[in-house]
Amino acid sequence: QVQLVESGGGLVQPGGSLGLSCAASGTFFAVNAMGWYRQAPGEQRELVATISRGGRPNYSDSVKGRATISRDNAKDTVYLQMNSLKPEDTAVYYCNADLLLDPISSNIYWGRGTQVTVSS
Repeated sequence: QVQLVESGGGLVQPGGSLGLSCAASGTFFAVNAMGWYRQAPGEQRELVATISRGGRPNYSDSVKGRATISRDNAKDTVYLQMNSLKPEDTAVYYCNADLLLDPISSNIYWGRGTQVTVSS
């Protein structure tokens, strides 16, 4: 069974920093793109950042310049480092990955989410 397991998150003061990680586990052929999304109460889930297997990042305008996404393909793990956090960054952060289940088929998987709260 394939799982995405997130770690990190918690309570951070405004202006602070936080790191999230997400590891894919189970049986799969390879990991394509990975990413982070977030959902604030009463809001739709939105893109934070994605990264291709080759390491090309893509950021939403709301976090550009404050976030860094990276990955370790040997560990099937994606990381998100966020700096200069703002109260509006408060949300549940979800890991996302496009996993190749075999050489010709893939599926999108989601983690269970980790809470990030930015408050003084």
